[in-house]
Amino acid sequence: MSEESTKTPTDHLADTLSQLKEMRHYSKTNVEHLTASWILFEGELKSLKQTEKIEALMNKQGEFHDALEKTIEDLEAQHKEMTAEPEE
Repeated sequence: MSEESTKTPTDHLADTLSQLKEMRHYSKTNVEHLTASWILFEGELKSLKQTEKIEALMNKQGEFHDALEKTIEDLEAQHKEMTAEPEE
């Protein structure tokens, strides 16, 4: 049998959490890069009348990052419940 078929629901949840945390890392990095670029080129973008597009992207990225954080928190709590040893 393959490793994939022998995983428990807890294992799958742990894998998903790992992937979401990686996404969070890249999301945060992307927001930081976009913000740095925005600060450097804000004046130029204003003259090109493109500021609204960048602001919308920054807002969407921020909303995604917030939703990702909440999902990770919720799944971590679920994972903790699933891995807790039963009380005797």
